[in-house]
Amino acid sequence: MTDTRKRHVVSYEKMSEELKKVFLEKYPKGYNDYLNDLVKYPKPDGTSFYAVTLEIPDAIYLVKINVKEDDMEDLERWLEGEEDANNESVTGSADSVDTGGDTLPDDNISDYSDGSDDSGD
Repeated sequence: MTDTRKRHVVSYEKMSEELKKVFLEKYPKGYNDYLNDLVKYPKPDGTSFYAVTLEIPDAIYLVKINVKEDDMEDLERWLEGEEDANNESVTGSADSVDTGGDTLPDDNISDYSDGSDDSGD
């Protein structure tokens, strides 16, 4: 028997409300849930896109998911640590953060007490 349902391709960002509900039912935890279902589809121009399949009673949808593929240059920069250096220059290194001299103790919970302990000691 041939499936006569209509077939559509839609981007994740442009799904209808009905389709969003179906998507959330199938993938309640979001991104990590659909990684195993993600399929790469070739396009006639030689490029490709990634999508998951959603089925509703009258149609089957390929929902396009944006996936950033690592290229060799990104991977080499990351392996050489250049990406981390770039991130530090944008966000600042831990050494350059000014705490104003106020630091919280790491291991002494009694420093957080307000003196109103009702333990009866």
